[in-house]
Amino acid sequence: MNTESTQRLADYERDGVVLIPQFLTADEVSAVRAELGRYIRDDLSAQPVDARTFEKDDKTVRNLWRLEKYNEWFHHLGERADIRALVAPLVHGDPILVGVETFNKPARIGSGVPYHQDNAYFCQSPPDMLTVWIAIDAVTEANGPVFFVKGSHKDGMQPTKPSGVRGNSIGMATPSPVPLSEQFCGLLAPGDATIHQCETIHHSAPNTTDYSRLGLLLVYRGSHTQTDPKLKEAYATAVAMTPPA
Repeated sequence: MNTESTQRLADYERDGVVLIPQFLTADEVSAVRAELGRYIRDDLSAQPVDARTFEKDDKTVRNLWRLEKYNEWFHHLGERADIRALVAPLVHGDPILVGVETFNKPARIGSGVPYHQDNAYFCQSPPDMLTVWIAIDAVTEANGPVFFVKGSHKDGMQPTKPSGVRGNSIGMATPSPVPLSEQFCGLLAPGDATIHQCETIHHSAPNTTDYSRLGLLLVYRGSHTQTDPKLKEAYATAVAMTPPA
């Protein structure tokens, strides 16, 4: 690894989250935005119910799920050799693309995300799994940025409970006691990205501004990880109570 990659790995393993400026170019961001718009307009209505979650108005897209399965363009993006090479050291092995999805957080009605750890959904052991969170819109202090509790991945999985939030059905039984002022706030320009480990605690507030906060997420696991039955059972219970769609 070069010096930059070595430092990124050290920061990631210490904090459970790293910031990567200009992960995508301006042209690539424009291409993502165009393809998402086309997919929602032309393809989404014909996809299975597990392809999306709506906001409370039951018509505005909150999340797109399984884009790697339902959209060839996004499947190719997630399999790009340069991205796989970047995340490989972080998952301690051969990276497997698990998901391509969005958190749209639309203007004025974008819902918040409760305190949670992604491995409550992913259910992988060891937790060599991560999410590349790419800003397609600017992420500001006002429109619902993601807050991360640095180092929280070192403490393992915390007790969970069903959240009642569609699209984020399982949260932490008790929110992190770390004050918001001491958490890392992911303020991003379009094209910037954060990468966080699957047991790093994070959350976000609703978007009440006039500006959308669209994020594209690429999810990878190391090829050596396996499903943890106890985590899977807890997740299944939460999903049964609050289906994602």
